[in-house]
Amino acid sequence: MKKSKSDFFTNGLPESKSREEKTAPEVLHKSPESSGDLTELRQKLAEKAEEAEENYTRLLRLAADMENLKKRQERERVELVQFANENLIKELLPVVDNLERALDHGRQLSAPKALLEGIEMVHHGFLKVLDRFGVTGHDSLGQQFDPAFHNAMMQEEAPDVPDGSVIKELQKGYLMNQRLLRPAMVVVARTTQTETTSGPNDSTVQEEK
Repeated sequence: MKKSKSDFFTNGLPESKSREEKTAPEVLHKSPESSGDLTELRQKLAEKAEEAEENYTRLLRLAADMENLKKRQERERVELVQFANENLIKELLPVVDNLERALDHGRQLSAPKALLEGIEMVHHGFLKVLDRFGVTGHDSLGQQFDPAFHNAMMQEEAPDVPDGSVIKELQKGYLMNQRLLRPAMVVVARTTQTETTSGPNDSTVQEEK
């Protein structure tokens, strides 16, 4: 049956597609990731988190090491300034010792007053210079013997003082900025010891050493 022109304009071409149908893109629907891929991603995420934690811990350790290094360098710098003249001062201490011996000897021999005053002025001047560099004398007489500050030259029996006390100072000790510069040479007290033995009749007998 032959279609009329009116049918053609009314119904259009039956086999032709509209412009919208020709140009409309095909919609592709992707399937969700498989459980295996998701597990692998989670495992990689956990590994990266562990690696980040290790890097953070390593960073903290390095920061602490750097802080300790700075403190040690600062401490060494301060000590270098405080003890830069240590060797020179050690060489001056025997001069101070000789001045003190000269004063003691001069007083015993009733030396002229002017001579003693001159030695005292020199001695006082040396002590002022030493004090300017943080050097102070260490008093030992009457103190308990301490191997960190004393050199025991001998022992003497002294029953009136505690055992191990310093009763004589042969050479004065010195500190420099609260650190030992020279130990004192001292004589240490030793009390009389008694030893207890048993006699034939089990009576107590004390023997004096």
